[in-house]
Amino acid sequence: MAKKVKYSDLDSKFDRVLASFSSTREITPLQEIIGQSRAVKAVEFGLSVKKQGYNVFVAGPPGTGKITYIRNYTDRKAKKEERPDDWIYVHNFQASDQPTAINLAAGEGRNFCKKMDQLIEEVQAEIKKTFEGEDYERQRSELLKKYKDKQQEVMSDLDQSAREKGFIIQRKSTGIFTIPEKDGQPMKQEDFDSLSKEERDRLSQISQEVQQEVADAMRQVRQIDREAKKAMEDLDKNIARMAVDDPINELKEEYPQYDKVIQYLKEVREDIIENINEFKETEEEEPQIPFLTRRQEDPRRKYRVNLFIDNHDTEGAPVIQESNPTYTNLTGKTEYRNRMGAMETEFTLLKPGSLHQANGGYLIIQARDILSHYQAWDALKRSLKNEKVIIENIGEHLGFMTVAALKPEPIPLNVKVILIGSPLYYNILYHYDEDFAKLFKIKADFDIEMDADQENVNKLASFIATHCHQEDLLHFDREGVISIAEYSSRIASHYARLSTRFNELVEIIYEAEAYAKQAGKELVGSEDVQKAIQERTYRFNRVESKLHTMIEEGTLLFDFAEEKVGQINGLSVSNMGDYQFGHPVKITANTFLGKSGIVNIEREVKMSGRIHSKGVLILSGFLGYKYAQKNPLSLSASLTFEQMYSGIEGDSASAAELFALLSSLSRIPIKQNFAVTGSVNQKGEIQPVGGITEKVEGFFKATKVRGIKEGAAVVIPESNLNNLLLSEEVKTALQEDRFKIYAIKTVDEGIELLTGEKAGEVTKEGTYPQGSINQLVEQRLAEMARYHEKEGEKGSKEEDENDD
Repeated sequence: MAKKVKYSDLDSKFDRVLASFSSTREITPLQEIIGQSRAVKAVEFGLSVKKQGYNVFVAGPPGTGKITYIRNYTDRKAKKEERPDDWIYVHNFQASDQPTAINLAAGEGRNFCKKMDQLIEEVQAEIKKTFEGEDYERQRSELLKKYKDKQQEVMSDLDQSAREKGFIIQRKSTGIFTIPEKDGQPMKQEDFDSLSKEERDRLSQISQEVQQEVADAMRQVRQIDREAKKAMEDLDKNIARMAVDDPINELKEEYPQYDKVIQYLKEVREDIIENINEFKETEEEEPQIPFLTRRQEDPRRKYRVNLFIDNHDTEGAPVIQESNPTYTNLTGKTEYRNRMGAMETEFTLLKPGSLHQANGGYLIIQARDILSHYQAWDALKRSLKNEKVIIENIGEHLGFMTVAALKPEPIPLNVKVILIGSPLYYNILYHYDEDFAKLFKIKADFDIEMDADQENVNKLASFIATHCHQEDLLHFDREGVISIAEYSSRIASHYARLSTRFNELVEIIYEAEAYAKQAGKELVGSEDVQKAIQERTYRFNRVESKLHTMIEEGTLLFDFAEEKVGQINGLSVSNMGDYQFGHPVKITANTFLGKSGIVNIEREVKMSGRIHSKGVLILSGFLGYKYAQKNPLSLSASLTFEQMYSGIEGDSASAAELFALLSSLSRIPIKQNFAVTGSVNQKGEIQPVGGITEKVEGFFKATKVRGIKEGAAVVIPESNLNNLLLSEEVKTALQEDRFKIYAIKTVDEGIELLTGEKAGEVTKEGTYPQGSINQLVEQRLAEMARYHEKEGEKGSKEEDENDD
C-alpha cells in the first residue's frame, strides 16, 4: 500500500544535534576541513612518503575546499621542515655556454654574492693601486731598461761588426740598409759605380755577409722583445697574485665544506691572473656616433654570481602555487638582451621556474591550467622522472633555434607536486598517459557530501563562525545556523547528508548577512537566510517563471482536475547551469491492434537519449513478465511527451509511462491531480530517481498557478524519501493537507493510488480477480494475441489456396 508522507517525516533533525549557543560569536573558529577524512588521509600519507612518484592528485568537483585545504595543510607542514639550499649559477671558465650550478645552505647564497662582489672590488682596487704605484713603475722601468739595453747592445755590436767590414748600418722607415763606407761616410752611388768590377763584387759579397748579420741581429732583437713582454707579463701576474691570493684564500676558508665553491674560486684566481690586463682601467674614447658603437663588455661580469634561488627568508620548506604553469614558468628560462640588433645572453640572465622555487618543498598546480599550455605537462613529467630541472629553450623541442642558447648545469629536483583537478582530468590522465600512474601514485578523492551527524553539523557551525571572524561579518544566531544546515542538506539532496560544496554555502552566508545588515540587525537569523535563498532563486528562475505563465494561460495543456484514460502527469527537471527546477510534463499512451510493440515517439524522431530509450524498452519486459505468461505479448502502443520539443534523457518517467500504458490497456482513467516520478524495473519495482525535491516543488508551483488550492498530489519512489528536502511553503501545505505526497514501492501500489481501483493479486489458479486492473490488462492483451493468431491462420490459408 502506498505510504502517505507526513509533515513530521520531513521535520529537521538539526535542532536536536546542534550544540546550544546564542550566536556563532561563542563558537571556536574551525581549524580543519570538514567531511573529507578519506582525502585528508591520502594527502597526509602521500606527502609523508619521500620516494619518487609519490606525488598527489587531488580530485574533486569545484567548491569543495580542495585548494584552501591543500594550501593550509602544506603551509603548516612546510613550516616544520628544514629550509632547502640556495642555488647560484656562476661562469664556467672551461665552457662559457654551460654555467655551473652550486648549492649553498639557505641564506649563504646571498652572502656569497655579496662577498664575491666585494672580492672583485677589492682585487680591482688593489690591482689599480699596485699598477699605479711607484714600486711597480720602478720594476717596470728596470725591466724595460734591461731589455732595451740588451737590444742596444745587439745593435751596437752589429754597427761595430759592419764598420770593421767597411759598411755603415742605416735605419729608415722602410727598413735597415747596409752601405759601404768611404772616408767615414756612406759611399755615394756614383763612387760605387766608378769602382772596378772586381771591387764592386768584393763589396757586394761583404754586403751579403753584413745583411746576414743584420738578420741575425733582428732575430735577437725580436727575441729580446718577447722576453721583455714575457717578463712584463710575469711581473703583472706576480702583482696580480699578490692582490688576489689573500682575499680569495680568506673566502675559501669560509666555505671549506663546499668543494664546488673551492674549485670555482681557484678558477676565478687563475682567470684574473691570466686576464690581468682587463683590470687595468683605461678611459674609453667617446665614440663619435654612440648609438652605432658597440660598447665594450664589462670584463668583471663573468665574476658575478647569479643568485638563482634565495631561501634566506623562507620559513621552512617552500610552498609554491603556480597559477600560470607555462613551459618557461615551470622550468625556468634564459632571457636575452638586444645589442646592436643581435640577441645575446649570459649566465646572469638565467631565471628560475616554479620547479626551482619549490625545490625541497611543495608545488601546487591546477590540472586544467598545466594541460592547456603547450609542452608544460611534458616538461613537468620529464623533470619528475629525471629528478632534475633542465633549463632549455622551447625552440629546441620544436626542432629549431633562432638564437644561441645556454645549456646550464641541471639542478637536482626534490619536490612534491600536488595536482588539483576534477575526476574527469584524473580519469583521462590515468587511462591515456602511461607515465601518470607512475608519477602520481596517490589520489586524494574529495567527496561532495558528508554525513549529517552531530560532529559534522557542529563543525558546520564552526565553519560559519570562521567566516564571520575572518570576513568581519555579522554573526549568525542558532536558527540561522540551522537554516544554513538545511540548505546544505538540500544541496546534497539527502536528509542525512550535508554538502561539502562550501562555495555555495559561503555565497548564502554572505548574502544573508547583507540582508540582515540592511534590516539593521545585530545577528543573522533564519528569516535572513530564507530571504537570501529566495532572492537567489528569483535572480535565476526567469525561465521557470515563463513556464509557469504558459501553464497559467493554458498554452501548456494540463488537466489537473479530471480523469483521463492513457494520460498522466510526469515530472521533469530542467537544468539551466546555475539553476535547476522541476515541472510537469503530460505523457500520453495509446494502445491498439498490431505487432509493433511499444513505440517511443521521441526515439523515432531522435529526441530520446539512450537511458530514456532503455527505460521504455524495460516496459516491454515488465508487460511480458506480468501479463504474457499464458499468451504471447502482441500489441502496438505509442508513448510520447506532449508539447516537449527538446531532447529527453533519463528513465525517471518510466513509471509514469507504464501507468499510462496500463490505463490505456485497462481503459480505466487516471486522476489528473496526481503527478508521478520514478523509474521501474522488469519486475515492477519502483526505483529511486534524481531531482526529487525539485520535481515535487515544481508540481506544487504548477498547480498553484492554475489555482488548484487543494487535492494536488505527487507519487514518488519510497526509496527517495531521504532525498525529500522541501521548502517551508510546500511543507506548510503538506501539514495543512492541501498538498499530498505518496511513496510507493511497486507498480501495483501506484496504479491503485492513481485510479482508485484494485490492482489485483494473482490467485492460486494463476489468474487475477475479475474486474481488477491487472485482470483487465491481461484480458486485453490476450484478446490482441488471439486476434493476431486468427489473422495469422487466415493468412496461411490464403497462401495455401494460392499455391493450389
